[in-house]
Parts: sequence; C-alpha cells; structure tokens
Amino acid sequence: MHYLIFSLALIGLLLSAKFFTQSAETIGSYLGLPPFVVGVFIVGIGTSLPELIAGVISVNNQSSEILSGNIVGANISNILLITGLAVVINKKKITLNSGYMYIDLNYLLGSFFFFYIISYDGFIGRTESLFGLLMFIIYSIYLIKGEIKDAKQKDIAKKKLPIISLVMLTLSAIGIYFGADFTISSLEKIAIDLSIPTSLVALTLLSLGTTLPELAVNISAIRQNKAEMAIGNILGSCIFNTLVIPSIASFFGPITVPHSLLQFSLPTMAACGLLFYLLTQDRNISVWEGLMFICLYGLFIFKTVTG
Repeated sequence: MHYLIFSLALIGLLLSAKFFTQSAETIGSYLGLPPFVVGVFIVGIGTSLPELIAGVISVNNQSSEILSGNIVGANISNILLITGLAVVINKKKITLNSGYMYIDLNYLLGSFFFFYIISYDGFIGRTESLFGLLMFIIYSIYLIKGEIKDAKQKDIAKKKLPIISLVMLTLSAIGIYFGADFTISSLEKIAIDLSIPTSLVALTLLSLGTTLPELAVNISAIRQNKAEMAIGNILGSCIFNTLVIPSIASFFGPITVPHSLLQFSLPTMAACGLLFYLLTQDRNISVWEGLMFICLYGLFIFKTVTG
C-alpha cells in the first residue's frame, strides 16, 4: 500500500508541476521574457517546485535528511542524467549561444560551493541559509533587468492578461503541495519497511522522481527546436535547488545532512558541477559527452545502492 500511495502521489505531484510550468511559461511569454531567461528562471523554478514543497514538508515532519538527500540527488540527476538524455534525444550537439551562459555557469558553481559550505558540519541553520536566498535574488535581478524592452512593454499593453494561466498556476500549486505531502509520508514508511535511511531513498528514488518534470520539459523543448532552453532549465533548477530550497525550508525547522551524504554524494555533486562547467566552455555539448554523463550517473547510482 505504501508503494502504491507513493506512486500515485508522485504522479499527482509531477502532473501538477507540469501544469504549473506550462502556466508560468505562458505568463513569461506575456511579460516578453526571452526563451533562455524563461528556461532558467520561470521553467527552472516551476520544475523545482516538487523538490521545494517536498523539502519543506520533510523538515516540518522532522525528517530533514530527506531534504538534503533530495537536493543533492536531484542536482546530480539534473546535470548527469537529464543533460545526457537531452543531448542524446536531440541526436546532435547542443550549441549554447546565449550571452547569459557564462554568468549562469558561474552561479552554478557558486551555488554548489555555497551548499557545500553550509552543509559540511552536518547541520544547516536558518541564518546561514539566508545568504543563499540573497544570492538568488541578485541572480534573478540580473536575469530580468533590462530584458523587458520598451517595445515589449508596448506589446504587453496590447496583450490580454492570461487569466486562465493564472488560475491554473494557483490550482497546480495546490496540487503540488498535496502531492508532495503524500509522497513524503509514504516515503518515510517505505524506508522503515526496508530498514534503510530515508536520506538514501531520497537520494535515489525521490530525487529521480522529482527530476522527471525537467526531463519532460526538456523533451518538449527539444521537439520544438529549443534545445538551448532545455539546458537553461537544468541550470535554473540546480541553482534554485541549492540556493532557495534550504533557505525556505530552514524556517520550518533545523536541517540535518547525514554523514553518508557528506562522505560521497556531496563531493560527487560538486564534481558534477565542475565537470559541467569545464565541458561547456566551448559552448557545445556533444552526444558523446551526453553518453558519458549517463554512464557517470549509472555509476553514481550503483555506488550509492551497493555502498
């Protein structure tokens, strides 16, 4: 029964996230934001909502190790698995032409460094996590500032306010909350039944499940010849996961980081960020590099499960 509830709740969570992201993307188009900014900022945040709500609920239920495991696992899944699949599905290299790319890559490394600093002692406090929220606010201002040009402002004035999208945004947010609530409660019971740490289940099963929205959005973007937007979504999700989620969740209680994460998974996440940074310096991600990412993710899961 626990597995059934977990599966149904996760499906509801992902469907709600899908509708939320579609509505947010419509609103972003209404505001005149460019595709890469929509991918990094609006879609990136929308597809990270399952991690955020699940994290807040886990902290509120005094199971904060689920949050830290989910953040680390989701970031590794995003960079290795989702990026790898995106390039392979695209069947050709993805060229990154956006002028934002370098600042986003720098923020990716900076956000991972931030999370490493606040996690190394096994405890994330409210005050230190607020620095991440401040960093994300600065990052958001940079992305949005100056992007709504005067011509765009005139276009906005002529457009009709997407009321349906605003309603769907609200309803899907409610769906995300209840989906995450049932997902976390069933996940805790599964961990008890299997006699394994909840952080391990969150690092593998939950993190893979909550990154499905990124995969779905990226496949859709690639089919529309917007592969660059798919990479922007991955970057935005990782940055949001590491900067914002701990900041918000820490208001609901203390966050613990298990020793097993500090020993292996957290260094792996940092290495993934550095590898992604180095491989994208030529503004290209080849299919062969994508296949390497997928192999590395398989190795990570194997070592996590068997270790």
